[in-house]
Amino acid sequence: MAKVELENVTKIFDNKVVAVKDVTLTVEDKEFVVLLGPSGCGKTTTLRMIAGLEEITKGTIKIDGKVVNDVEPKDRDIAMVFQNYALYPHMTVYENMAFGLKLRKFPKDEIDRRVKEAAKILGIEELLDRKPRQLSGGQRQRVAVGRAIVRNPKVFLFDEPLSNLDAKLRVQMRSELKKLHHRLEATIVYVTHDQVEAMTMADKIVIMKDGTVQQIGTPYEVYNKPANTFVAGFIGSPAMNFLNAVVVAEKGGIWIKTSGFKVKVIKEHEPVLEPWIDKEVIFGIRPENIFDKLFAIAPQPENTITGIVDVVEPLGSETLLHVTCGEDSLVARVDPRTKAKEGEKIDLVFDMNMIHVFDKETQKAIL
Repeated sequence: MAKVELENVTKIFDNKVVAVKDVTLTVEDKEFVVLLGPSGCGKTTTLRMIAGLEEITKGTIKIDGKVVNDVEPKDRDIAMVFQNYALYPHMTVYENMAFGLKLRKFPKDEIDRRVKEAAKILGIEELLDRKPRQLSGGQRQRVAVGRAIVRNPKVFLFDEPLSNLDAKLRVQMRSELKKLHHRLEATIVYVTHDQVEAMTMADKIVIMKDGTVQQIGTPYEVYNKPANTFVAGFIGSPAMNFLNAVVVAEKGGIWIKTSGFKVKVIKEHEPVLEPWIDKEVIFGIRPENIFDKLFAIAPQPENTITGIVDVVEPLGSETLLHVTCGEDSLVARVDPRTKAKEGEKIDLVFDMNMIHVFDKETQKAIL
């Protein structure tokens, strides 16, 4: 397998639209890297430039230390799995998987060995004589992955491969692709707009917006230490709560003050927020870090707020509360035993170890 390096890669289409701007990224050997972002953020264009299916306007792409800007896709030693599977309808599963090897003039016995080995890995041995129309969506996806495996490429490229599958099958295929990655010890670049796919599968996540990289980090880093409000809001479901606030110094400490409440910052965070006293910021807290006071551990007046319950959403293992505090609304993910009722007051407790603070002007993380 191989390392993939992108240095200041830019793509400008003929209509002057900048699809990708100055992307610099290193995918280490055997690493599973996910390009994540909303539709139109440039992630698929970036993948297609690695594959050689899109020309690079500016910058350099290296695979295994070799610059491949002008190398034909077939000579880059990569294999790509597409969203629509791209199987030949008139060929059997066996023929689809063998097709690329036949073009490269591999010996028949070597083709047979590779196809049967890949089919065994993917559990599709009994499907080799069928045509694509006789297969389910999940089976077609396995065939598309198998066609990539038989090539034994340096790099696997996946373009939203699970988006056409139903929810249950997506969960199963996520697990299978992760196992496959460990088994093949493959270098994988994977594109998705689904944050759950990214968080569960990736060694490293590259979050993109409007053609630029917003943050590169492990799933833990992008979730717990988001670089800006876009990353913080894109990762996590329900999304992080954002409220306009002011940092104030009073009562022997530093407080975050919004239109509806005031909470005290823990001592460890005070040095970071001191320069922001009397300045406007964006206060962020995830729903799972807000607790119903009745089920909170050691609640304190300094981290307890009161609001009005607008909506109660029981989900079995948890309950989502939509609460109004002053001029702001927030969502809390609380214990399912909550007695909260719509239209009534509720006391909520914040985990002040888990708060986030962002610069209101730049949207970048302060804390």
